[in-house]
Amino acid sequence: MTMPYSLPYHPYKISNLKDPAYSAGYLTEIIEAEEGDLELGIMPKALRDVFEALGEPNMSAEDAKLHLEKLDVLLSGEGSATIYALASWLKALGLKLTVAVDEGEKGEDEGSVGGAELAVVGNV
Repeated sequence: MTMPYSLPYHPYKISNLKDPAYSAGYLTEIIEAEEGDLELGIMPKALRDVFEALGEPNMSAEDAKLHLEKLDVLLSGEGSATIYALASWLKALGLKLTVAVDEGEKGEDEGSVGGAELAVVGNV
C-alpha cells in the first residue's frame, strides 16, 4: 500500500497570493489577528510571502533585495513613521493600507467608540 502524498503548502500559498485581492485579504487577516498571534512573528513572514508573490517577479534581483532589506528596517522601527514606511512598501507591490468600519459587534453602548480600544502608537 502506497502512502498518498501531499503537495507542499508554500508553493500553493504563493500561487494564491499572486492575486492582489487575495494578498490584500491575507494581510488584512494577519493584521486583525489576536495580539498573541502577532507576537509569534506572523506578520514579517506574511509580508515576505506577499512580496515573493507580487514583488519578486516584477523586480530585478537587486531591487528585490533592496525591497526586502527595507522591510527589515521598517519592521524594526517605532512610531508613526513605520506605518507610512509600510504603506510605501506595500504600494510598490500594488497594495495599499486602508481603514474600514468594523462591522463585527452590534449593540454597543451609545457614546462608545464602537467598542474599540484605543491603541498606543509610538513613544507615548
